[in-house]
Amino acid sequence: MRCDRRTVGTPVAPPAGQTWLHYKSAPGRWVLIGTVLGSAIASIDATVVGIALPAIGRDFHAGLADLQWVVTSYTLTLAGLLLFAGALGDKYGRKRIFLTGVVWFAVASVLCSVAPSAPVLIAARAVQGVGAALLTPGSLAIIEASFAPEDRGKAIGAWSGLSGVGVAVGPFIGGWLIQAASWRLIFLINLPLAAIVMAIGLRHIPESRDPDVTGKLDVTGSVLVTLGLVGLTYGLIEGPTVGWTTAGPLAALIAGVVLLIAFVAWERHTPSPMMPLSLFRSAQFTSANVVTFVVYAALGGALFLLPIQLQEVSGYSPLEAGIALLPVTVLMLALSARSGALAARIGPRLQMTVGPLVIAAGLAMFTLISPSGNYLTEVLPAVVVFGFGLTINVAPLTSTVLAAVPAEHAGMASAVNNDVARAASLIAVAVLPAAAGLTGSSYTHPAELTAGFHKASLIAAGLCVLGGILAAATIRNPQRAKAGAAPAPCPVHCGLDAPPAGTGVALATSPAGQPGSSG
Repeated sequence: MRCDRRTVGTPVAPPAGQTWLHYKSAPGRWVLIGTVLGSAIASIDATVVGIALPAIGRDFHAGLADLQWVVTSYTLTLAGLLLFAGALGDKYGRKRIFLTGVVWFAVASVLCSVAPSAPVLIAARAVQGVGAALLTPGSLAIIEASFAPEDRGKAIGAWSGLSGVGVAVGPFIGGWLIQAASWRLIFLINLPLAAIVMAIGLRHIPESRDPDVTGKLDVTGSVLVTLGLVGLTYGLIEGPTVGWTTAGPLAALIAGVVLLIAFVAWERHTPSPMMPLSLFRSAQFTSANVVTFVVYAALGGALFLLPIQLQEVSGYSPLEAGIALLPVTVLMLALSARSGALAARIGPRLQMTVGPLVIAAGLAMFTLISPSGNYLTEVLPAVVVFGFGLTINVAPLTSTVLAAVPAEHAGMASAVNNDVARAASLIAVAVLPAAAGLTGSSYTHPAELTAGFHKASLIAAGLCVLGGILAAATIRNPQRAKAGAAPAPCPVHCGLDAPPAGTGVALATSPAGQPGSSG
């Protein structure tokens, strides 16, 4: 994955045997529709599963650990295989891997919909995460490889906006299906979308590869990081329930840490690393990823518990819980571009400092949500402040990640940052409930759940404050270009960018996935 360093207006020839697509052409529109719907399959599913957790828990008489696994089993395979899947697409064909992911995701969705028990659903969700890992990198990579350079910005902007619409519509559809029939239907809505994507993809999406990818695929690195995350997550989820010193959780934690250390050692020495550690030689890149990890851990943990709190305590229906966070999506769609423009003028440091602090204020306001759960006085104010904080923070975070590395590595940099956000959410969903005193069936007791949710919100707010402090201490604004200097490298990159798989809400944008910054 790479981005050619070019001067604005310089014509760039398409790869041999390929014709550039244009934004306003019929072939270009078909490719855009196919990639938007493909990414929507994963983003809508991620949105509605969080809303469905209380219903799943009631049907299976499941404890909180089971609900955590419903979310984390999916994120585990997605995060562990995302970089590897991107490399597969670059080497063997982005269209081929993208469509394979669509079919895989659809089959796994059927398995989820007919799961007879929580363990089977958890296993099916892990299989579904593999499909998401295969299709997620391909969406924007296909656009970057297929559209003429002068039209890529428009195509990626349209992709982002239409994907945001999908994120906004998902809670309406999913909440209504859960309320009117069953949570099982939220997985079946993936099937017609998958069928449409396959029909469009086979007929209209061109194949593309990266001719510079000649080395072996980093299978060992992918296995090490996936198994390491599995061990770590198992220990963190099961430890509070059965005891931290019990053989199973303790062995899993030790094995997880050892495997992740082995992953780093392997990436350091293998000639074709899945995650080049040389990227972290940039202090700015490392700092941005540390801030990403802290802030997105707070988001993942808090948003896992919010839909459960609203439904189990405040009496919201699945539909009402699903649309409770809709203002966040609206704010981000409306203001993210302006936030990015401001960061370009003043530098990212101020916004990356203030943004997490505003997010922290919104999270702290979640403690005002009482059993009555009045939306206008308790939920909406917190959601609006929370959404403003995200809008302030996401765009400069993206630009910082991409500006911290050479242009030819921007695609990989955005992919790593995206994976850092997913891993942070994964670990937070495993850790935060126990840290807040929520284990076993405590989520079914309103008083215990409310106390735990309020404590978890404050812990998440504290993490965001820490993120703001870290940004203030470590992020540096770039030096302004002198008058007459050469234009900056092209702003569009081929990264593994997509809205991160949310736990209760899918955000309209993602780390290193800001429209106009990466693709």
